[in-house]
Amino acid sequence: MGKFYEIYKRNIYGVIGTLVFHILLFAIFLLADIERKGNLQEEELLIELPELIAEPEIPEEEQENEDIQEEELKPNEASSPLSETQSNRTNEASNRLAQNDKFFNEDYMKEVEEAKKLVSDVNNQLAKEKVKLEDIKMPVRTTGEMDPDSIGNSVYSGESNIVYYLENRYHRSLPIPVYLTKRGGKIIVDITVDRQGRVISAEPQKTPGINDEQLYLYARAAASRTIFNSDPKAPEPQRGTIHYTFVPQ
Repeated sequence: MGKFYEIYKRNIYGVIGTLVFHILLFAIFLLADIERKGNLQEEELLIELPELIAEPEIPEEEQENEDIQEEELKPNEASSPLSETQSNRTNEASNRLAQNDKFFNEDYMKEVEEAKKLVSDVNNQLAKEKVKLEDIKMPVRTTGEMDPDSIGNSVYSGESNIVYYLENRYHRSLPIPVYLTKRGGKIIVDITVDRQGRVISAEPQKTPGINDEQLYLYARAAASRTIFNSDPKAPEPQRGTIHYTFVPQ
């Protein structure tokens, strides 16, 4: 008896584990069988619906009569209180839009008029003919038969004057532009003279504070028309400057 108890005590855990394993295995098979039967039952529940009964075709004449009746009903529907309210709201919205459009149209037309005026001013300005140098008329101071030693490089003095700087050369013909403009200022013109005394190039220097293009135009025209004495020994070409002091008129 003691030996049997010892064997039982030694293998009790193995026996319990075997029993638990078989119980779990049995439970798994049982659950699987139940799930399979449930699926089979769900598959068997099929409901067949009878075919839909086709709607009878309406003759064309009856269809036309129904369309006419619907069209006759539309005015009655529009005269309902709800339709009248919607119509009033639509009219109010249209009036507000019309007022806004009027406001925007006035601003738009104002901008259009301003743009037209600007375009007209620009076109008028562009339409003005540019003054050509040869068309500018001005008095001329000539030396004629004067003694070269008595001819100075300065013409006039005081508020208006013309001074040129060209080494060992003197003028034979000197145009005077200093009284031709409404504004005043001093313009210096860089000149290039050939040996025959002709000015072959004249370029006014930009003077700070003087923005009147007419002053530069007159100065350039006068310098270009200036004639100096001929000198076969002079540099070819010879460079110098002419200073014009314009007096406001």
